[in-house]
Amino acid sequence: MKYIFIVQGEGRGHMTQAISLFHILTSNGHKVTHVIVGKSKRRELPSFFLDQIKTSITQLESPNFVTDKSNKSVSVFKTLVVNLSKARTFLRSINKIDRIVKTEQPDAVINFYDFLSGFFFLVKKPKTKHIALAHQFLLNHSKFEFPKGRIYDKASLLLGNKLAAYGAEKILALSFQKMENESGKKIFVVPPLLRESIKKQNITKGDHFLVYMVNHGYSEEVLAFHKKYPKVHIHCFWDKRDEPIELKVDETLTFHQLDDEKFIHFMSSCRGYLTTAGFESVCEAMYLGKPILMVPVAGHYEQACNALDAKKAGAGVSSEIFDLEILLDYLPNHKDVGDEFRKWCHTTSDTFLKLLA
Repeated sequence: MKYIFIVQGEGRGHMTQAISLFHILTSNGHKVTHVIVGKSKRRELPSFFLDQIKTSITQLESPNFVTDKSNKSVSVFKTLVVNLSKARTFLRSINKIDRIVKTEQPDAVINFYDFLSGFFFLVKKPKTKHIALAHQFLLNHSKFEFPKGRIYDKASLLLGNKLAAYGAEKILALSFQKMENESGKKIFVVPPLLRESIKKQNITKGDHFLVYMVNHGYSEEVLAFHKKYPKVHIHCFWDKRDEPIELKVDETLTFHQLDDEKFIHFMSSCRGYLTTAGFESVCEAMYLGKPILMVPVAGHYEQACNALDAKKAGAGVSSEIFDLEILLDYLPNHKDVGDEFRKWCHTTSDTFLKLLA
């Protein structure tokens, strides 16, 4: 079969999922003839994605979240205003998708939670199958447990899910653990799409902590912890463009620009992992049996849901503050769920090949 991917370019998770599914499909005789990636001014398309996706890649302007001045919190109002002001730009992107789909004639478009795909199927109404894929869609499951309160945020995210999955024949909901399918809602619960490089890692326990920050504003909290605990080794990954590839503060604290192989190396050998509650990154750490502190980005309801869901699955602990001391205190109480999680992940290839056939 022939597929086109449409991938959200905000953050790292959707791209690594696309890489994994690309290899599953192509290694089993299927074709991915084009990959469309949503652009973000805050993110450059990483080299690991370009190296792994061996097909035509097109970047298009796509809706993105807007953060506050400190680059920490998502501003809902600014996000709405900025994206509405770009309506004409997004329409041009939809027209470009339409031309690509008409040229390639795929059997299905697989959407990794980019709203452009939903808009495309809403506006153009193509006959091509639409398959929506993301952890966010698990929120549509009747058994999903939401954080208390924040009714407006919940409604907004569910509305976003509806838009992203508009016209979808199947909705594939990535999950930390097994749950029943709800075919009446077109929801199929599927295991994480982890890259093979994660599965091949030699798992060890070193003396360092690993930190991944989607928004580099959190570096202030890391520096504050480092001042208090100068002997604790920390490796941080960020995407602050005006900094060098490796910023070595001193012998125990280093900031790295995003680098796929280096990141996985430090994750496989870390004592614990601090991250901003992105689904894919948490899955990788769970697979490697690493205790995790998850800190949802302020105002980012989706990440609050991720943190609660992962905590229930045994990943670790969550907090509203980006503080490594919380993880340090949690370590003696952590119970490793790596074996159980790895068994779930080992069903990934068969599950997706069956559902996408």
